Amino acid sequence: MLRPVEWRIASMAAVVLFAVSCVQRAGSDAGFAAAQPREDAWRWDLPAGFPEPVVPADNPMSVAKVELGRRLFYDPRLSSTGEVSCATCHRQELAFTDGRARAEGATGELHSRSAMSLANVAYGASLTWADPGLSTLEEQALVPLLNEHPVEMGVAGNEERILAALREDAEYAASFRDVFPGDAAIDLRNVVRAIAAFERTMLSGDSPYDRLVFGGEMDALSRSAWSGMELFFSERLACSECHSGFTLSGPVRFVGAESVEPTFHNTGLYDLDGYGAYPAEDPGLVLRTGEARHMGAFRAPTLRNIALTGPYMHDGSVGTLDEALQHYAAGGRTIPAGPVAGDGSRNPLKSPKIRGFELDADERAALLEFLEALTDPGLVTDPALSDPRATLPSGPGRSTRAASE
Repeated sequence: MLRPVEWRIASMAAVVLFAVSCVQRAGSDAGFAAAQPREDAWRWDLPAGFPEPVVPADNPMSVAKVELGRRLFYDPRLSSTGEVSCATCHRQELAFTDGRARAEGATGELHSRSAMSLANVAYGASLTWADPGLSTLEEQALVPLLNEHPVEMGVAGNEERILAALREDAEYAASFRDVFPGDAAIDLRNVVRAIAAFERTMLSGDSPYDRLVFGGEMDALSRSAWSGMELFFSERLACSECHSGFTLSGPVRFVGAESVEPTFHNTGLYDLDGYGAYPAEDPGLVLRTGEARHMGAFRAPTLRNIALTGPYMHDGSVGTLDEALQHYAAGGRTIPAGPVAGDGSRNPLKSPKIRGFELDADERAALLEFLEALTDPGLVTDPALSDPRATLPSGPGRSTRAASE
């Protein structure tokens, strides 16, 4: 017989699945799938409980485009030094992060932020730590290529040299002709269109948690992880108020969904002056909006694969999951001395959702075990997402989840 918490989780799964199916049917009825499929049309094979991602009309998916994007994603020629690729900061074995506190660019310059995981990036209502204006992967892919402050991949000013190297590659020339008929130019526009298509296939939905909630495997979680899950979704901890939905990251966009706005949160990580100041190097959303109330506000990252994606927070200043729990339990971080000293729990701009809570040792261990149960082993081993130079050619794999019609 199921325990009460098991009935609640099973019921929650049923509601989620019903809601998603209704949204998908409504989207289809509204004309989202009205067009007749072409011979090369893309067909998603999504994880259970996942709706169809939004794809821009001017960049439709295809198997060939995804494969081209995969090659470009792993190609270090897309950098000023010829040594850095997209995959340098987004490593598959780390759920497409890099394990660094702060990302390092092609010239060795450190970024002020850590590299976010790309798992389920196809659904993001926003795509960086603190920029609500970036809403498509095509737009976002240009940022690391062209950014100069700091330099990331260093393409700016080196476009012609870098693109010329790609144009001299016979395989690339053939692939671009195949993927972009009538517009086969090997230029930055088509480069980012292909990379964005590949990134949309980085789907993560086969963790023990998924096997329980969407697969009905009642023994997918240990008893301790069960307890941790109950804590995670409880009103007492309220973790899911920010890390919500099937991506565990907040607002999402998908076919048939209502329009949503991205959300950003000040978690009390800093308070340098008693008035809410964050380090000038990266004060958060306020840089984009100019509104003082947005000081220290950042996007909530996905908690999927969180055991693999440390260090944590926008600047990588929290080293372990246990330290992250301590931060939230305290309702903010206190730094007793040094250039960023201050009591973040008293930050007047802190989100009211960061209230603090108490955990005993068993509860802390249970919550950590649940967070580890959000790891999807398939994401980090799928050959379809791996460096094509290191794997044998193959058709779409688990996370590509597609095929030609």
